[in-house]
Amino acid sequence: MINEKMVAALNEQINYEIYSAHIYLAMSSNFSSKNLPGFANWMRIQYEEELMHAMKIFDYVINRDGKSVIATIPQPAASWDSPIAAFSDALEHEQKVTARIYDLVNLASELKDHATYSFLQWFVDEQVEEEAQTAEIIGQLDLVKDHSASLLMLDKELRGRTLNEQPSSN
Repeated sequence: MINEKMVAALNEQINYEIYSAHIYLAMSSNFSSKNLPGFANWMRIQYEEELMHAMKIFDYVINRDGKSVIATIPQPAASWDSPIAAFSDALEHEQKVTARIYDLVNLASELKDHATYSFLQWFVDEQVEEEAQTAEIIGQLDLVKDHSASLLMLDKELRGRTLNEQPSSN
C-alpha cells in the first residue's frame, strides 16, 4: 500500500498534468485560428501526451491501492501574440512540471517508497525530452523572427509530428 502523503502528491500531479493538457489544447486552438496548422498539430500532440502522463500516474496510484482524485482544473489562457510567445510559455510551464516531478522524486526518497521512486524516473527522463524539444523550437523561431516564408516552412515541418505511444504502467 502506498503512503497517503505520496498519494496526495501524486493526485496533485495528475491534476497538474491535466491542466498542462488544457494549456496545450488552448495553444492548439490559438494556432488553428491563426492558420498555422503545423503549430496547432504540435500542440495537439502535446495535449495528448500530457493526458497520457496523467493517466499513467492515475493508473499507478490505483495499482498501489491508492485512490486517484480529480479536482477542478483552472482555465488556461486563450491566446498568445506570437508563436514564440506560446512556445516560451510552454517551456516555462514544462520547467514548472520538471520542478514538480523532482519534488515527487524527493518525497518518494524521503518516504523510502522505492517503487514510486523507480516509477518517477520515467517522468524525470521525459521532462528532459519535453524541455529540449520546446527549447529547440524556440531557437528556430528566434532564427525565423518575422520572416513569413520561414515561419510557414517551420509550420509545415511541425505538421508531421505524430503521437508516440507511451508504455502503460499496468
